Amino acid sequence: MAITAASRLGISAFDESTMVELRPNWNKEDAKIAIAAVYRQILGNDHLMKSERLTSAESLLADGSITVREFVRAVAKSELYKAKFFYNNYHPRTIELNFKHLLGRAPYDEAEIVEHLDCYQNQGFEADIDSYIDSDEYVENFGDNIVPYYRGFSTQRGQKTVGFTRMFQLYQGYANSDRAQGNSRSPRLTYELARNTATPVRSPGGNGSLSGTTTTARGNLYLLRVTKGASKNTPQLRRSMQEYVVPYERLSATLQKINKQGGRVMSLTEA
Repeated sequence: MAITAASRLGISAFDESTMVELRPNWNKEDAKIAIAAVYRQILGNDHLMKSERLTSAESLLADGSITVREFVRAVAKSELYKAKFFYNNYHPRTIELNFKHLLGRAPYDEAEIVEHLDCYQNQGFEADIDSYIDSDEYVENFGDNIVPYYRGFSTQRGQKTVGFTRMFQLYQGYANSDRAQGNSRSPRLTYELARNTATPVRSPGGNGSLSGTTTTARGNLYLLRVTKGASKNTPQLRRSMQEYVVPYERLSATLQKINKQGGRVMSLTEA
């Protein structure tokens, strides 16, 4: 994972090995796995009763009539999703969860919240859901056959580093669900987004924080271990590992540079 404290912070279940994709020549069992993964992701790990399952959409996916992407769309537009995350929530909270469930990240700034509020008010709920699923970001990261997953815990091309800390405001551990958290109907990021700030990364229990990122004293040095692939048009079978030692004041700029170069941060510790 991107940080050495992953297991303590509760994110170790979300490395790339958990990505679910319907590859060519998939079978019925693969489809069942994908269906379960979609329900878990889109419903925020909430309990699903047998009577709530979208059996018609499941059948369409199982016989190849629709893609994983269209099954995601069906779940996100369903009365089941609305009942869990739309009807009884403040709308900014619904938008936060839409970002988390459909794009696998937290909103980056208040402009993204406003954009989706406008879309909902002018075009309606279903059009707003489409705006996530039809976005370039969704297509680039998940395409037609990958189940959305939490991308906010690792550095990826096109992601802002502030999304890492904000993701923790929306995430309370792998065993928790988005409806089981305290004040689950209230938005979590209103204060941060309005002031363009980021709070310290804390463990799911609320005690303790991620040392070496947002809460340690300025002036410390940090060790970054980074994997890098080959440059464009250059064949390479293995990714190389590199290390950087940077001061606090250069940490954000260095992470952004690594992200733009296609690198992936494997660990971040005090040097």
